[in-house]
Amino acid sequence: MTMNVSLNETFVDDVKKHAAASGRSVAKQLEYWVKIGRIVEDNPDLPFSFIQEIMLARSDIRSRRMKSYTRRTSGK
Repeated sequence: MTMNVSLNETFVDDVKKHAAASGRSVAKQLEYWVKIGRIVEDNPDLPFSFIQEIMLARSDIRSRRMKSYTRRTSGK
């Protein structure tokens, strides 16, 4: 879905700067910040560095660079 949104020029300049540094498009940078913001709001007790590590690990699993952990015993 596409939607037009009016944003402050200073904010857009900041998004462009971070997008270029991260190798993302402006739209992808905004999506990333929104995703991070939602995770932080839902988990206020978790430090940002921990959230970043989780996101990187999930990305590794999705791209098959790492396997998901599967417990082999019943754990009883």
